[in-house]
Amino acid sequence: MEKKGAEQLLQTLGDFTSKENWDNFFKIRGNDDSFEWYAEWSELRDPLLAQLSADAPPGGAPASETSAGTPMQILVPGCGNSRLSEHLYDLGFKDITNIDFSKVVISDMLRRNVRARPGMRWRVMDMTAMQFMDETFDAVIDKGGLDALMEPKLGPKLGNQYLSEVKRVLKSGGRFVCLTLAESHVLSLLFSKFRFGWKISLHAIPQKQSSKPSLQTFLVVAGKESSMILHQITTSISHSSLSCDGSQARGLNEALENENNIRKEFINGSDILYSLEDLRLGAKGDLGELSPGRRIQLTLGEDGCSRFMYRAVILDSKEQSGPFSYHSGVFLVPKNRAHEWLFSSEEGQWLVVVNSKAARLIMVLLDSSHTSASMDEIQKDLSPLVKQLEPVKGGNGAQIPFMMASDGLKQRKTVYQVTSPLTGPIIVEDVTYESIDEDSRCISPSEDPIFRRLIFHRTEGLVQSEALLTKQGSLMKIGEKDWKKGKSSSKSRKKVNRRGNELHAPLLDGRANKLKVNNHLKIRHNYLASSYHNGIISGFMLISTYLETVASTGRTVKAVVIGLGAGLLPMFLHGCMPFLDIEVVELDPVVLNLAKDYFGFTEDARLKVHLADGVHFVREVVNPSVSHLNDKSRKHPSPGRNLAMDSDGKGTTNIDILIIDVDSSDSRSGMTCPAADFVEESFLSTVKESLSEKGLFVINLVSRSPAVKDMVVTRMKVVFSHLFSLQLEEDVNQVLFALPTEVCISEDSFPDAAVRFEKLLQLDHPKQSQKIIDVTKKIKCLK
Repeated sequence: MEKKGAEQLLQTLGDFTSKENWDNFFKIRGNDDSFEWYAEWSELRDPLLAQLSADAPPGGAPASETSAGTPMQILVPGCGNSRLSEHLYDLGFKDITNIDFSKVVISDMLRRNVRARPGMRWRVMDMTAMQFMDETFDAVIDKGGLDALMEPKLGPKLGNQYLSEVKRVLKSGGRFVCLTLAESHVLSLLFSKFRFGWKISLHAIPQKQSSKPSLQTFLVVAGKESSMILHQITTSISHSSLSCDGSQARGLNEALENENNIRKEFINGSDILYSLEDLRLGAKGDLGELSPGRRIQLTLGEDGCSRFMYRAVILDSKEQSGPFSYHSGVFLVPKNRAHEWLFSSEEGQWLVVVNSKAARLIMVLLDSSHTSASMDEIQKDLSPLVKQLEPVKGGNGAQIPFMMASDGLKQRKTVYQVTSPLTGPIIVEDVTYESIDEDSRCISPSEDPIFRRLIFHRTEGLVQSEALLTKQGSLMKIGEKDWKKGKSSSKSRKKVNRRGNELHAPLLDGRANKLKVNNHLKIRHNYLASSYHNGIISGFMLISTYLETVASTGRTVKAVVIGLGAGLLPMFLHGCMPFLDIEVVELDPVVLNLAKDYFGFTEDARLKVHLADGVHFVREVVNPSVSHLNDKSRKHPSPGRNLAMDSDGKGTTNIDILIIDVDSSDSRSGMTCPAADFVEESFLSTVKESLSEKGLFVINLVSRSPAVKDMVVTRMKVVFSHLFSLQLEEDVNQVLFALPTEVCISEDSFPDAAVRFEKLLQLDHPKQSQKIIDVTKKIKCLK
């Protein structure tokens, strides 16, 4: 070839996926000037024939026939002007179809072979969208075609489409024989596309000896089986058979090792991700049928088929029959909640299935790659993907509903944001709800009540504290009529304090509207917006006789609250029980400042804060020599400095009421509140020692895991003489009350104890007291 022609030829090879480039290439090459990618026939002949004849019938039948004795139907996609198919034809493989999207080369090859090889077929066709019927060919032989489609800058889209077509047109028992340079990105796609129902082997093509290492050609053979058995990839490659450079060899070995490790996990039943294609092939049974209790993790989407890739979980309800609200549904988990136990653990996911009332739930966990898209865009992208996962029977053809967790906010305004070295990002926000309970409506009858919330980013699905805002200097009287109205109305506002949000359908998209900050609003400290705060206080009924005795003699009861939050609980207790001497223990000074600056928290002689570790604080009460309290404020006394009085009037440093109300910095264990240290048996024993004889231990337990709840209850039963429980409606909060004394109040005495306790509450509104007393009726004895 002349120098000018060679330069023109090289210029046409810029894009291997361009039809125009290939047309120009073959025009320059001419009719008789064949071009062989990778390896010459002399190098390919033996290994290729060995693969094609592997299933030949016994008794010396020709290799060109199948095991059934029929001529082998061979497809050569992206044939170009290679002589590969001509050599095979001359060896007896007469039923060969060649395709290429270049009309130029197909015309040239037809002219070149029309007389010498009349049985050879040549068709202009795109190898990524073949026009053949399913299961047409016994063998598909690819010589560099897949590699040409897999240019790194183009991604795997075309290669993925091509391999899907190869799988479709191959008969059961057929073989895909791929000649490739075995680059890691090519092998990664090739191996993953031929997993279930395929048997893969890898071989090296011998090449001529050279003083300089060069790129070596490899043979990947994928045999189509009738079963969905997953095999390890076998290889005949040895160190001596490799004559390529080091980087090519390393890439091949790493790709092979990684894939076989993945296949090993599949075979061992490990909890790994399937592809949609794997599932369509039946890797986990028939997806068209519901299989109660079936759970499958998978990836959805691929280049060319969807805008995004998604990690998803298919969950078929454990209940064999409904009633179900949805035959199938999609539940979207935002990125900032995907780590939560409810969505990341198997146990939590089954709880979501129960709440969704779907026979099949497809949970999609969003990540950072989806942040630029709106929920509408994600729903549009996902719809055709999840449609393929819908059970066949029972569906009515309607669009699959999309659901997600919603806090039901109508308006939201961020008041302040700060990042704490201990707690991380913290947000103070004012919100109004789309629907509220009538108790809150009665307080602000003319407009939507505004609530101020404290949120830790590390547990963004939970609200740490929530307070009602009222107009400055306007503490409205609530009439008996209004309270009766509130009592008879159903609670429609979903409470989200230190618990997970409720599930809603259909999908609620977009952010809540902004709320204007009103500088004339103040925190209402004599109203509890959080139902679990009412629950904590209701347990005081268990020691109401002791509280009554202390209050009647003018002595004080020592109460310790571990976990300040916004300071709403200690401020409410301070206001309604003047006989309490309250000490609050908070680890993070940033939280203390927020409570003071944005939630009206104040200290005085009966309400003090220790900046300290809660576990160390309690241990210091029991034995001051064991640990040193890290008290960072000179104004804040050491524990036990203020002496309470026991039932005999003697001074004591022990705690009468100890409340644990702290969140966990790591909820992956399934426990959002408290931190795990606070429910260790050793600490619970320390708590028992720290309590006075008539003392009460209260712990706010937040977990959606029955196993975790049972574990905590079991530990507390071991340590304490008596244990009581309060399970709040609509909440995942379980409030536990423990008593150290052997003598204990009986459930029959609860009504009388509740009456005594109500008399001790000094509140502006009797119905606020009634709400607390009503909750006492739900306390159950566990031990």
